[in-house]
Amino acid sequence: MNLVLLYDSDWIAEDLVLLRDHRAEHLRTLLNVVVGDGVCVGCLGGLRGEGVVVELEPDGVKLRVDLHQQPPARHRFDVVLALPRPKMLRRILRTVAEFGVAHLHLINTARVEKSYWQSPLLRPEKLQEALVAGMERSSDTVAPVIHLHPRFRPFVEDRLVEICAGRPCWIAHMGGERSLADVPPVPSVVMIGPEGGFVPFEVELAEQLIAQRVHLGGRVLSVDTALPTALAQALPTSS
Repeated sequence: MNLVLLYDSDWIAEDLVLLRDHRAEHLRTLLNVVVGDGVCVGCLGGLRGEGVVVELEPDGVKLRVDLHQQPPARHRFDVVLALPRPKMLRRILRTVAEFGVAHLHLINTARVEKSYWQSPLLRPEKLQEALVAGMERSSDTVAPVIHLHPRFRPFVEDRLVEICAGRPCWIAHMGGERSLADVPPVPSVVMIGPEGGFVPFEVELAEQLIAQRVHLGGRVLSVDTALPTALAQALPTSS
């Protein structure tokens, strides 16, 4: 935990918060804080800053907080990703949070099993839990917005152009002649398929509307490797 995320319910005064959950346990037992120590804090969806330990209670930690720093810059890629299998989804969510992706669109494709859409990990509270883990690691306060699209063709035909909003749309595919690393350094949308990749119909439909084919290198990658590989092509600038 490189940043203690603060929630509305933590505030007990204008500049004081009281933590009584796993965050307090982390500060007390892992960081071994004492009164006067400073820790990095941030308000969920808002500013970052410093919290100074002013009191250690038997079941909590009280911090005096000064928030004055903007959250990190967003990644310039929004991501359209075929819904991965549940055991991979939690890692994927942490990854997009750590990279500072603004929007993640989870879509259905021919190679996505229908059962994936029934995963408890798609419940809002589980999505938030996984995103928070990534935000705490990367010292971010702004969570990626997760969009669920359980039908491929309506998503591509009715939503994709709107989502791109004039930005380039790159679809990762082994047959691409151009590397994602070589595309213009502008805000874009990147589409990544499931294990086994998009089927030809899916690639062709996306290309007919807006997408341009790119590759991520000469090796076949698993989804949880392909995603950070794509995002690492365009790391956000520090703020």
